[in-house]
Amino acid sequence: MPTTALTPDALDAQAARLHDTDAWQQIVTGWDRTAPDPTASPAPAPADWRALLSVPVDRLVADAVRALPAAAPRERPLPGRIGAMLPDRLHAWRRIGRPDVPPSVHLAHAREILTAWGWQNTPYRLRDVRGARCVCGAMLTAHRLGYGSAETVDRAGAWMIAELRSRGWTGLIGPWNRYPGRTAADALTLIDATIARAARAGQ
Repeated sequence: MPTTALTPDALDAQAARLHDTDAWQQIVTGWDRTAPDPTASPAPAPADWRALLSVPVDRLVADAVRALPAAAPRERPLPGRIGAMLPDRLHAWRRIGRPDVPPSVHLAHAREILTAWGWQNTPYRLRDVRGARCVCGAMLTAHRLGYGSAETVDRAGAWMIAELRSRGWTGLIGPWNRYPGRTAADALTLIDATIARAARAGQ
């Protein structure tokens, strides 16, 4: 996919193009095929489960504790209200040394931005004068703050379009965001549902 300057409209268009590819449709329509069947009967339990163990329980616990990953590094807090109003390019230093994240994690950071800085639906605006973002604007800001690569933003947008399609919305994210009567609660609900959809697919 060619690199395009990241703007809300460009993100919308790129996510839609990705969503419509055959490869992505296989991901979107197949993520639930490997999930366990909730109606399946559980396997019968043995008479004594301890008979299945080849080592003592305390050793199993100790091995499991040793195998746990190290604690995650402390997340940098979002810039304050003045930071919300500054151009996103001034936050570029926060990307230094940051690893990529899955789309669901990227969307969680976008949700935090909407919650902390506010949501807005002014047509064709990344944000308003107070620093509030639209849904696409929050995703772009999360990327510029270091949470996910440009490709991750595209994949997150494609998952959001998949969620919108499941709700009967056939347009892009931007028109959904500025549709008359749309609320901040609607935007957060959409992001939450998209996070769950992507996470269930391992993304």
